[in-house]
Amino acid sequence: MQISVIISTYNSPAWLEKVLWGYSCQTHKDFELIIADDGSDGRTAGLLERMRAETGLAIRHVWQEDKGFRKCRILNKAVLQAQYDYLIFTDGDCIPRKDFLQVHHDEARPGHYLSGSYFKLPMDTSHAISKDDILSGRCFEVSWLRRHGLGLWRKLYKISLGPTAARLMNRLTTTKCNLKGSNASAWKADVLKVNGFDERMPWGGEDREFGVRLINAGIIPKHVRYNAIVIHLDHSRGYVDPERVKANRELRIANEKNRVTSTDFGIRQLGTED
Repeated sequence: MQISVIISTYNSPAWLEKVLWGYSCQTHKDFELIIADDGSDGRTAGLLERMRAETGLAIRHVWQEDKGFRKCRILNKAVLQAQYDYLIFTDGDCIPRKDFLQVHHDEARPGHYLSGSYFKLPMDTSHAISKDDILSGRCFEVSWLRRHGLGLWRKLYKISLGPTAARLMNRLTTTKCNLKGSNASAWKADVLKVNGFDERMPWGGEDREFGVRLINAGIIPKHVRYNAIVIHLDHSRGYVDPERVKANRELRIANEKNRVTSTDFGIRQLGTED
């Protein structure tokens, strides 16, 4: 199965480079990368040109002008550019473990979406990760993380389980399987069915609302929480607006209650303007 990986980014070329090295050593090879760029400056385009040459990865750059936080819009544009029938959604600050794509590939089922999680790192640890740490897989080892600034943390088991234990934990977890835009996958036909992401929504639960409409449309959520592993690089969050987060939550709850399956502000409404 061929996979289109959609990676959102905005003016974070140093973190995006680490992420791309993670995709350069995936065990599953049949994929394309679509960089959904919400208005980055020329540094990102330059990075992608260099990384195409250095890694041989199939990387496409879908860019829109910077007019504030419009992640949902650029994700919808990237969906339309995807060549393949199965889509993985993630972010430009999430480094995938080498089996990340293989897990999504193996767990994919018709009529389902997959949702994982991420393992959040502190800033010092995020900076410490080198290209070689990624290619060797060291940065996913608990011992390496502890030597490089990660303190004792009860959630370390999220990245340290073997395949059998991880599958068991996916079945046993009581955590609700909400769609997480940093680590999720779905069939392109299902994404189009619900009209993609709601472009009215700024940061704060926009991915979860998208998942609600998928569920309302009959798509069954499935955990890959403990076996589809990404580590999340730290960064500032100056775009967070508590009032908009509250409005997003209210829209999601209303859509869940009213069994809404599609948005009037999604893919089908995309025009030629930015």
